[in-house]
Amino acid sequence: MQTLLLTGDVPAGLNQCPGSGLFAAYLGALKTANPSLAQKLGDGWQSLERSGARDAAIALYAADPSACSAELGASGTIKSAASLVVAFGDEGQADRAWQAGVFGFAPPVSGAATPGVVRGAATGLGPSSWTYDRSPVRLASWRKSVFVAVVALTNLDPAAFKAATAAVDAHLN
Repeated sequence: MQTLLLTGDVPAGLNQCPGSGLFAAYLGALKTANPSLAQKLGDGWQSLERSGARDAAIALYAADPSACSAELGASGTIKSAASLVVAFGDEGQADRAWQAGVFGFAPPVSGAATPGVVRGAATGLGPSSWTYDRSPVRLASWRKSVFVAVVALTNLDPAAFKAATAAVDAHLN
């Protein structure tokens, strides 16, 4: 699944974490480093499979390896970037999963004025999208065709966030 953040898509100084790639391989690597997170994500994956998910991949990059076993690479003051892409059997399944929230990343309530949150076309990621941009965390979730993507950056600037989301969006075919 070449739909993820690639090394050239993230700022210099971030190194790819072990287990990046197919989601099943990531879960296997995570079982040793962070068993409780591996269990939580494994349960989430099973729920997505019941909703029609066919495949998933994850890419994690961090300035320090200790962030590699944290949830989507987020760990304190360490710079990190992560992308997760889930492929579904059809667009309807993908849309329903995006609306319900993938791994807990559910769209904010439409019309709610939450600081740092933008929803819909204004994100630049299409109508089925939302972003959260409040330092130190920047997060995007969107659906494109049969894919649901999540990009999370920690302790990185808005330019890196925009570049990362644009790169993942361009990889989604």
